Amino acid sequence: MSQRITILFGGSNKERLVSVATAQSLNDALPEADLWFWDADDTVYETDTKTLQAHARPFEDAYKPGSRSLGKVPQALDKARAENRTLVLGLHGGTAENGELQTLCEMRGVPFTGSGSASSHLAFDKIAAKHFAALAGVRITSSVALQDIDAAFAAHGSLIAKPVRDGSSYGLLFVHAKQDIAAVREAAKTEDYLIEPFIKGTEATCAVLEQADGSLIALPPIEIIAEDGSFDYTAKYLLKSTQEICPGRFSAEVTAQIQDQAVRAHRALSCTGYSRSDFIVSPKGTIYLETNTLPGLTKASLYPKALKAHGIEFVDFLRGQIALAERRTKAAVRA
Repeated sequence: MSQRITILFGGSNKERLVSVATAQSLNDALPEADLWFWDADDTVYETDTKTLQAHARPFEDAYKPGSRSLGKVPQALDKARAENRTLVLGLHGGTAENGELQTLCEMRGVPFTGSGSASSHLAFDKIAAKHFAALAGVRITSSVALQDIDAAFAAHGSLIAKPVRDGSSYGLLFVHAKQDIAAVREAAKTEDYLIEPFIKGTEATCAVLEQADGSLIALPPIEIIAEDGSFDYTAKYLLKSTQEICPGRFSAEVTAQIQDQAVRAHRALSCTGYSRSDFIVSPKGTIYLETNTLPGLTKASLYPKALKAHGIEFVDFLRGQIALAERRTKAAVRA
């Protein structure tokens, strides 16, 4: 019995808006796939192409599926198992990317695209990801403990703080003046923050792709230039002034270095399928920031840009990921 393809999108975290835009892109490429929307209350709904594609402002407005419920996430996954479905994950952040959803799928033998539960959990924690990437020879910068933030600011002049477990640059804080420290302390009351010295340089990101034979290729690195120097949520998805240059205007030596570091990070975190790692290219070299196991796949996203620059059609990428997911699940069942 052949697998039914289902695009699962939405989620209960802040990145569900990005997820809807990703789903629109996935739906364009895989029009035959069913659409399941995971709402903020953890209920999953069937939805349809017409409703999805009519949603004009996905980065700003909440999506309304306008259809019947399939129950909570575990019930929906039970249905996916019973109906022999493979899930194409158009999800980002929260329990969709931290390994919890992946565990629920693995326990049921439901194939899904992207990395497995252990890898997703590891990569989602920016502090743990930095540590493991460093073990693989990836260059990282030091971390600053919250209690040492005043001394670090005095030593470095500028710092950057970001939630340890969040994506799409939500909660990003820059410490360029002493009064900014108070904002970091306030934010750290509600979630863990990673604090680092601010490194001047060019932002870069590099996509890694697992091929059918299990080998990895690094796609052309992308150079990111935000108008005000801050590649936050607004700059990523709402501003037309942000430049994303692919391939990036790096020397051959720097390009090779970024690609090597991205593949090392992918391997160190045991990622499967695909990933995208972010870097700062500074005068002191290439510095690793983080790895995304479910990077955005919207029409404005970086991963599709890198695929195009490498000459890979988006639909071929997706069909390759579906095949990998199904093969991985079969192997796990046999084991």
